[in-house]
Amino acid sequence: MTGTTGSNGNGTGDTEALREEIRRTRVELGETMELLAAKADVKARLKDSAEQARERVREQAASTVARVRGQAAEGVDRARIQAYDTSVAVRRDPVPWATIAAGAVAAVVVLLIVRGRRR
Repeated sequence: MTGTTGSNGNGTGDTEALREEIRRTRVELGETMELLAAKADVKARLKDSAEQARERVREQAASTVARVRGQAAEGVDRARIQAYDTSVAVRRDPVPWATIAAGAVAAVVVLLIVRGRRR
């Protein structure tokens, strides 16, 4: 019979192989038990899940803040450009603006006269 202990020393090799297999099985069983214990620990799983959710919210908030700041900077730039373009247009052709200002002054004067007659 091969694989049994005999006088030639083959039994020592088989015993060592069995011991090594038992050791590996124990390690695997320990790892499996740790995984099962982690799955059974609902409190720790909820805590991990909450931490992940917090991290996602932080990332989304940072992304939103960066996007809004970028859009605000673009809006400020557009407003500056429009203000500059308007000032250039007024300097180039002040007559329409003077006409509008004169019309506004005339409207205020008419309003004051009408109010003064009602009193």
